[in-house]
This record gives sequence, structure tokens and C-alpha cells, in this order.
Amino acid sequence: MSRYTDVIIAGFGGQGVLLIGNLLAYAGMSQGLNVTYIPVYGVEMRGGTANCTVVLSEDEIGSPIIHRPEGLIVMNRPSLDKFQPRLKDHGVQIVNSSLIDQELAEKDRVRSVLVPANEIADRIGNTRMANMVALGAYVKATGFLPLEAVITSLEKVISPHYKKLIPKNAEAIRAGAECVK
Repeated sequence: MSRYTDVIIAGFGGQGVLLIGNLLAYAGMSQGLNVTYIPVYGVEMRGGTANCTVVLSEDEIGSPIIHRPEGLIVMNRPSLDKFQPRLKDHGVQIVNSSLIDQELAEKDRVRSVLVPANEIADRIGNTRMANMVALGAYVKATGFLPLEAVITSLEKVISPHYKKLIPKNAEAIRAGAECVK
């Protein structure tokens, strides 16, 4: 059976959900997989809603549209409310417990991994890296891609002006992975 996974990544605009979706797509391509990445913006840039879908597959991808994802990364409460009910049974969701009450995360139907992404990013030195923490947790929880494939793909998605931040982003990804048991 060929390898396949899909994920919806969602949060407020400015939380970097589109960036980590793009990063996941590049990491998939680096591993020889077929990939789709579709960003969805809310009406506002910062503070509005943003989400994206990523599909990774060894086979050709018939449609980039995901109605019932296998994976979910939610960075805020409105995203949890909107997408958690759509997650497939036994799917994996990464919940940013810095901004979402852990009691709201389903625990029986799906595997919820609670990650205090903002606090971990703060310890690393920049709250804006909470997205990378969440992505690291997702990659480790699913085991679909090697963590190092994601880290080496950082150079593809971080603009040249911010290349000096790649080591801290890599640290945030690793810290997120360490949260997963």
C-alpha cells in the first residue's frame, strides 16, 4: 500500500500557519513525494483566520481538497471549533495548549497531542516560532516524514533576509518533537 497523508493547519493570520504548511510541502517534495499545498486566507491579513491544506502521497494526488483530514494542527480556539469535528476517527491533532483549553480537545475519537507551543517558543527566544514548535510535534506524532527533512527544507521557505533565523527555527521544530511521547 502506498504512503498517503493529509493535514489541515489552522490559526489566526500572523501565526505562521501558511509558512509551516509550505515547509511541510517542501519537506515532502524533498522525500520524493507528490504534494499539494493550498493556502486559505481570511478577510484580514493579521488577526483574521488562515488555514492551509497539505497532501503528501507516493501516488498521484486526485484532489487537493480535504473534507476529513487525517491530521490537524490547530493554533487557536476558533480553528479547533471549526476543524476538530472534521478530523477522521483515529486521526492526529496537534493542539496549541497555550491558547486552547485542553479540556476542549477530543481524547477518545482522535489522538490529541497538547503542546504549549507559545511557551516553548518563548523559551527559545521568539513567540512567533510557536508554529515551528507545533509542526515539530506533528512530524514526530505522525512519523510520516523524517524530522531532518523538515529542518533542511527551512532554507526553501525562509526568505533570504531572515536566513539567520534558520537555526532558531530548527531548534523550535526539535523542541516540538520532544513534546511527543
